[in-house]
Amino acid sequence: MGETRVVIADSDPQIRKSLKAILTQAGHMVVGEADDGLAALKLVRTRQPDLVILDDRIAIMEGAELAYIIEEDGLAPVILMTAGDQFRNAEKNGEQHSFAYVIKPVTENSLLPIMDLVMRNYKRIRSLEQEVAKLKDTIETRKLVEKAKGILMDTQGLSEAEAFKRIQKQSMNKRVSMKSVAKAIILAHEINQ
Repeated sequence: MGETRVVIADSDPQIRKSLKAILTQAGHMVVGEADDGLAALKLVRTRQPDLVILDDRIAIMEGAELAYIIEEDGLAPVILMTAGDQFRNAEKNGEQHSFAYVIKPVTENSLLPIMDLVMRNYKRIRSLEQEVAKLKDTIETRKLVEKAKGILMDTQGLSEAEAFKRIQKQSMNKRVSMKSVAKAIILAHEINQ
């Protein structure tokens, strides 16, 4: 797994010290420690860690709320530390959990395997999100090029192949994407109507 940059957030300094010892011994680097949720969020935004480990009952901001913010903004994967009874109560109440949990007291054997799993899943999810964004852009480009081809076919009496070649040639000559050329054709057509 290599050296992972970690931010630890827990109100108890002894727990932070224990976690830091476990992580350091395993070859990871603790890049920040916080004793409340707001300080933890600031640390995560400034230090850009690879992983955040936080207590679900941290001061100022509840751990789950902080975890949602961190993951929603794509800042880092999160592991929440919780007492076993709190975790079971949350399950009974039907609360949805999208985070990895580790039951306190945290040990090397309970933390390190979850860290590895969380990091791999986070990387896979980010990769899939990038792929989806790329596919959406490709679809948007195709739609714009199709619309621009239609405009050229209607206004200049070109065949579909000729219209496509004209867009492609303009793209190469101007050294811009076909998407940009298609947008310009559509905009010019809308202005002239």
